[in-house]
Amino acid sequence: MSLPIIAILFLGFITLGYFFYGTWVARQFQLDPHAATPAHTHRDDVDFVPTNPFYLFAQHFSAIAAAGPIAGPIVACQQFGWLPSLLWISLGVVFIGAVHDFSSLTCSVKHGAHSIADITKEQLGSKAGKAMMLFIWLALIYIIVAFADITASSFVSSPEELADLSLNFHPGGAVAWASVAYLLLSILLGLVERYLKTPLWVNTLIFVPATFGVCWAGTYFSHWFQLSQVSWSLLICLYCAIASLIPVWFLLQPRGYLGGYVLYSVLILGLIGLFFSERTIQQPMFTGFHFDKMTGSLFPFLFVTIACGACSGFHGLVCSGTTSKQIDKESHLHPVGYGAMLAEGFVALVSLGIIMMMAPSEVVGLKPGSIYGRGIGEFLTIIIGKENLPFAMTFGAMAFSTFVFDTLDVSTRLGRYLVEELTGLSGKMGAILGTILTILPAALILMNTGAGMWAQFWTLFGAANQLLAALTLLVISVWLHKNNKRLAFTLLPMMFVLITTFVALVQLGRGNWEKSQGADISLLNLLMSVGLIALSIYLVGVAILAMTREHKVKLLKR
Repeated sequence: MSLPIIAILFLGFITLGYFFYGTWVARQFQLDPHAATPAHTHRDDVDFVPTNPFYLFAQHFSAIAAAGPIAGPIVACQQFGWLPSLLWISLGVVFIGAVHDFSSLTCSVKHGAHSIADITKEQLGSKAGKAMMLFIWLALIYIIVAFADITASSFVSSPEELADLSLNFHPGGAVAWASVAYLLLSILLGLVERYLKTPLWVNTLIFVPATFGVCWAGTYFSHWFQLSQVSWSLLICLYCAIASLIPVWFLLQPRGYLGGYVLYSVLILGLIGLFFSERTIQQPMFTGFHFDKMTGSLFPFLFVTIACGACSGFHGLVCSGTTSKQIDKESHLHPVGYGAMLAEGFVALVSLGIIMMMAPSEVVGLKPGSIYGRGIGEFLTIIIGKENLPFAMTFGAMAFSTFVFDTLDVSTRLGRYLVEELTGLSGKMGAILGTILTILPAALILMNTGAGMWAQFWTLFGAANQLLAALTLLVISVWLHKNNKRLAFTLLPMMFVLITTFVALVQLGRGNWEKSQGADISLLNLLMSVGLIALSIYLVGVAILAMTREHKVKLLKR
């Protein structure tokens, strides 16, 4: 089977999934386009802002599409082959991932744009709500640590895919300059929209080309920002702290909108590469059910390795944390919630296609970001010519960093919301405290670990991330059960993801116990595994009791 045929079949499958299965799921929620959403009823123009759905889709897509759908498929293909990876991405994104995102966004809007932790408290009780808050807060710290380390590394070192090329600029410095300029452009766009109120199409014509322009300009100003790994990590944490406190219109919305176009451009390049590249499939279709001691067996590690490319609990945090506060009409829930996850599935397909085109010997020792940057760079040269390969590969590396960078401030803002809900503090004091308690642990870990340590967190991050998705679907299932609605479409995916991630966490905990030598990362991962398992068992037990009680009440009423 050729890559163009695989791409056509995948696009056809997710399109059918959107219009048929996605529409069926939408009917179960009885969406009302005339109902007042929290963006209107609680409008404050800081967090609650009714937003154009096209604009919001780009912002939401940019927030959820980070390193996961890029790194996961590449690693999984190398370990287990491209066919299992393709099947999980295809089936997972339509029947589990998109359902999770759509359901969590809808549930949040129906609950006044409350977070999934607050909804847990309402559905399962105060103690369960606090347990969910703790679970999410720990997961967010892991996300911030891993993604800040990835971003800082891209700002410091020269990407491996450019090592053999003759360059007159520093690639890491180019990525750093472009990223800083990208954020400044976003702030400028926010100010223009806020005070000049120019039409969206005018702003798009001006600021989207400027976003690509700063990528090119970064190659000329690469000497401006050449700092150490730790310095960049702390500056990124400082940026996250500031970004979580300012109004969404000032940075989050315009940055997400521009970042969405970077994602769109990469998807277009991916299509061009999949259909017109001279390369053919060189990776094995299937390598077996076992790989090595690090990754273990296909079940459960295929599913938690790909993670965000098929299903991601982090998306539920974005849906119920920032996006639900900006939904203008309930009719927008389907395209934003379900549609954006399908688009992320296509990001995963492009990543999978890139590694499928490369021979195993060609990628030995290369990190996923380097493989991705090389692939996107080669796709871009189909348009701009092979003589521009250095810039093309630099753009690929910049695009990867942009995906990761866009997730960081969203994660910090979500952590801030959680601490505010947990402590009951509101106003500036609650926002500042929530931000400090979220970003400080991440900063301390980054200061006391070496560069590149994100790889030691990745599989545990994937397991924790998908376990969060399972718990989110569990809470939504309880809500649906209490409201006498169908729940098999959330309950069955929840059971599969819950069992898969629970098994993965148990195996990871055992592996980290064997490797642990005092106060090191393995010990931290072990403690995290045990803590997440304990929290999940408690939440599942509470949910079962709640649904049992509800069922008995319904029987008595009959």
